[in-house]
Amino acid sequence: MWTLVQIAPIKNEKDKVVLFLCTFKDITALKQPIEDDSAKAGMGRFARLARSVTRSRSVFVQVAQHLPNVKAEQTKQTQISQIAHMMSMDAEMLPQYKRETPKTPPHIILHYSTFKAIWDWVILLLTFYTAVAVPFNVAFTERESDDYITMVVIDGIVDIVFFVDVILNFHTTFVGPGGEVVSDPKIIRMNYLKTWFIIDLLSCLPYDVINAFQGATNSNISRIFSALKVVRLLRLGRVVRKLDHYIEYGLAFLVLLMLFFVLIAHWLACIWYKIGIDNLNEQSWLYKLGNDIKEPYNLTQKGSSERGGPSAGMEYVSALYYTMSSLTSVGFGNISATTALEKGFSIAMMILGSLLYASIFGNVATIFQQFTSNTARYHDMLHNVREFMKLHQVNNQLTERVVDYVVSRWSITKGIDTEKVLSYCPKDMKADVCVHLNRKVFNEHPAFRLASEGCLRALAISFSMSHSAPGDLLIHSGESIDSLFFVVSGSLEVIQDDEVVAILGKGDVFGDQFWRETTLGQSAANVKALTYCDLHSIKRDDLIDVLSFYTGFANSFARNMVLTYNLRHRWRSKDSNVCLCRAGLYNLRPAGHSPARRRVASGPPEMLYGAKF
Repeated sequence: MWTLVQIAPIKNEKDKVVLFLCTFKDITALKQPIEDDSAKAGMGRFARLARSVTRSRSVFVQVAQHLPNVKAEQTKQTQISQIAHMMSMDAEMLPQYKRETPKTPPHIILHYSTFKAIWDWVILLLTFYTAVAVPFNVAFTERESDDYITMVVIDGIVDIVFFVDVILNFHTTFVGPGGEVVSDPKIIRMNYLKTWFIIDLLSCLPYDVINAFQGATNSNISRIFSALKVVRLLRLGRVVRKLDHYIEYGLAFLVLLMLFFVLIAHWLACIWYKIGIDNLNEQSWLYKLGNDIKEPYNLTQKGSSERGGPSAGMEYVSALYYTMSSLTSVGFGNISATTALEKGFSIAMMILGSLLYASIFGNVATIFQQFTSNTARYHDMLHNVREFMKLHQVNNQLTERVVDYVVSRWSITKGIDTEKVLSYCPKDMKADVCVHLNRKVFNEHPAFRLASEGCLRALAISFSMSHSAPGDLLIHSGESIDSLFFVVSGSLEVIQDDEVVAILGKGDVFGDQFWRETTLGQSAANVKALTYCDLHSIKRDDLIDVLSFYTGFANSFARNMVLTYNLRHRWRSKDSNVCLCRAGLYNLRPAGHSPARRRVASGPPEMLYGAKF
């Protein structure tokens, strides 16, 4: 196999070679096989082979000169090995028109690698655990039990994981302001020190371990360290950035809103319990709760394990019950604020609850409305159509046709306006989408096979798609023929003088030969839909503009485009009978008929090999 290799070095804005564009072209057909008989072949062919290899070497040497800090000897050896590797044509030598993974130092982790993605999700789950466990531990820090010791151990393990995350962040790439991937270790460290380092460091300090040693000697220092554990909640900022792309999904956003509401209620419940336990007296809500459930507190043993009262689980559930009822309503009175501090906290919680209720449940109503928005638009559209027909006193037959068309159109498009969607895209992207939408027309008709990519894009933008219901008259007799129609699906009939002269189906083309006619013609027949049909059409002016610009394609289009039915010409039969043949069902042609596929025979019935209709 003979291959023509072209190598082009690609430089960035810093004039450094960052990419090699390799193009391979099979030129085996242009080369003759080398024969062993020197009398016949001579040495000229071997000389040409040597020159081709030498030329390939020179190309590699020229490319290597653009690379900085490459020794001449290493370059020579490398080029020889690359030539041998290229001649083997392994799968690795296939051209790849994309940027390879950037070369980074061994200790640098790519921020989009699989390991980093898994690690981020682990940190995300531990952050959710921290958001729930830290307020609970701070509120119940005076409880000396095996459960509390277990939580301290778990929190210590979480702190270790967070500390490892701090170390990994010093070795993880990030996206710079210009959109480039920054892999320089010094820049990475400076960027992390200026952004999240302080918050991450405060969030991973072992406050529980320090609190365990200080709790027995100095209660004030113990309370300070217990309060500092709340700093870990600042890591929720990363959660917001991680889950930001889920907001566009209605159901996911609804779940996130509900989780956020429950999390706020959990935090407030821990504060509510802390207020009650730190100010425990006969007026406290906890004291009244203990009396109501027959588990009273012993005020003389305050702060000890023998103080009595409900269990920790009962206290937490009661506090959460009060905060949830206060956030969603005004409470039920079975748990109420009595002291001044409790009433002040309840007032603040009611104000916060009103804002949360308005924002969260307002968004919930919007999300549910979006779920049924398409159905509402559908019924509103049908209502407007019926009211319009009733207002203008349109007859029932035409009204049913219009309603039938609207319903069938909605079932196909799902209420999506194609033109509106395409208006969001730039011109080149719109052309790509239009080529995809009209791919059936371009693939099925040989007239488009020699069209270049630019020509197809120009044609695709000019194409329009339409849908018709059974009984719709697409073209009336006497109308100007200003479009060329391609049938994508469905069946149509051509009616001339109240007689059906042709049946059109998938793959057929009807209209006028704009590329040959200089004037705008009139339709000699009616075109009526028999079933639900999808049609792609292009205007006469748009088609002529494309053909006049792409002259090479215009010649191929004129040769290969054959109309199934030309609406400009009238059908004239020498016999009163009308001949109908359907492609795929009948393969009947009169003698001397054109090999092009036609729906209508131009001769009398006797010429159709004796077939009678």
